Amino acid sequence: MRTRIRHGVPRRGTDLGSEADRATFRTLHTASLASPALREGLTVASAGRSIKHLRALLGAPAVALTDTSAALGWDGEGEHHAGVCGALAEPVVRHGTTRRGEAALLSCDVLACPVDEVVVAPLVVDERVVGTLQAFTTRTTAGLARATDEVARWVSGQLELAELDASRRRLMEAEVRAMRAQISPHFIYNSLGAIASFVRTDPDRARELLLEFADFTRYSFRRHGDFTTLAEELRSVERYLLLEQARFGDRLQVTLNVAPEVLGVAVPFLCVQPLVENAVRHGLEAAEGVGHIRIVAHDRGTEALIEVEDDGVGEDPERVRRALAGDADLDSVGLGNVDARLRTTFGDDFGLVVETAPGAGTRVLVRVPKFAPGVSA
Repeated sequence: MRTRIRHGVPRRGTDLGSEADRATFRTLHTASLASPALREGLTVASAGRSIKHLRALLGAPAVALTDTSAALGWDGEGEHHAGVCGALAEPVVRHGTTRRGEAALLSCDVLACPVDEVVVAPLVVDERVVGTLQAFTTRTTAGLARATDEVARWVSGQLELAELDASRRRLMEAEVRAMRAQISPHFIYNSLGAIASFVRTDPDRARELLLEFADFTRYSFRRHGDFTTLAEELRSVERYLLLEQARFGDRLQVTLNVAPEVLGVAVPFLCVQPLVENAVRHGLEAAEGVGHIRIVAHDRGTEALIEVEDDGVGEDPERVRRALAGDADLDSVGLGNVDARLRTTFGDDFGLVVETAPGAGTRVLVRVPKFAPGVSA
């Protein structure tokens, strides 16, 4: 018997009848408008798209966002003061605490200028001050100082999430590089050996296999994009299996059944091919007689379900658990790598499910949503 391995909110009313309720809703709505830009990091572009919403949160005549040395964005009156934002930021960046006042830096010849004083709060990411939020007014109050400090903390939280997203992307890129590095030299040597064996006896087939080998390696080492379509991934799998069939001959039988509705689904690059390689290397290579590999992609409404199954020697479930947990010594074909990238991309509900036992073959199931925010091929 195979062992299966896999690494309600109460409804509330919508009455916003009281002024306090409406004010809370307006604040949350305004914050939600600023959030998408800030989740991209602290840049001129993100400051330009979020700054008016931050000013709406503070109700100040003018608001600025800076990095550690200069203004990235300004919204409101008195923009002629934007040039001093770097000087206003400098002591806050150095000490990491909110400051208020600085009237001397804001003196100007403009009559009735609404910008006389400023509150400057630090923006902190990973315990580093990366910039400031500056609220300008005619006279600072304790209420504005507290509000600026709180909004700066919220902005800092969004920037922390942006950094986390960037770290996840860097991790995925590193994992894809690691996956490329795991393409077996043994497979490359055997493929070229099989191609060479046909050069004299069947040169047309040798030429076809050589082209398949070139396309397979070109796809595996491509440099653009973290995602691909399921159609492209399965085409690479077909090339891989054609090369393995040239070596195994009739010992390797393959069944491929794919629902047309899922061919365009975006999936992490190299998320199916390692599973098929695992089936060949650890499932069939050590087995005697004919081995079968079955690859099926089902349409499941909002999801696609991909199955890779072999009738080979099977595996110890405990070893598979350790591989999925990231034990590099046991993860020679990247099961843990694929599982981690699926979870990073789609969430923990979408990791690999592996059904296996010694002598019972192996089946690996991959669920992916047809549409996911930020995921496109």
